[in-house]
Amino acid sequence: MSRRELREQIFKLLFRVEFNKMEDMPEQEQLFFEDEEAAKDKDAAYISEKYHKISEKLPEIDSQLNEKASGWDTGRMSKVDLTILRLAVYEICYDEDVPTGVAINEAVELAKKFGQDASYGFVNGVLAKFA
Repeated sequence: MSRRELREQIFKLLFRVEFNKMEDMPEQEQLFFEDEEAAKDKDAAYISEKYHKISEKLPEIDSQLNEKASGWDTGRMSKVDLTILRLAVYEICYDEDVPTGVAINEAVELAKKFGQDASYGFVNGVLAKFA
């Protein structure tokens, strides 16, 4: 899988956090990989590892988002936008393998694909404050 496809799979798995309790996420992760036939062993390991790293940092990431997104807090954001922002903030702040510009660009592309019409502008505006 390409890095973009891997990021999209991580987004889809991370999105499940919005609808499930954290204690239910191991089962959700198992169901995710059963549904995602495209995820090979190496890709599945990468997706799972990055998902776990992000989910461990969710309280910190949400706190950073609440600080930087003036006039918005994570409770008011759409679930899609919030998930994209969480992934991007993790990549910007904690993942040294992903350049900031790439993280922002990929987040905007995810917002165009999965978000509403104005999502990509919102995501870009919030992430610009992290750059």
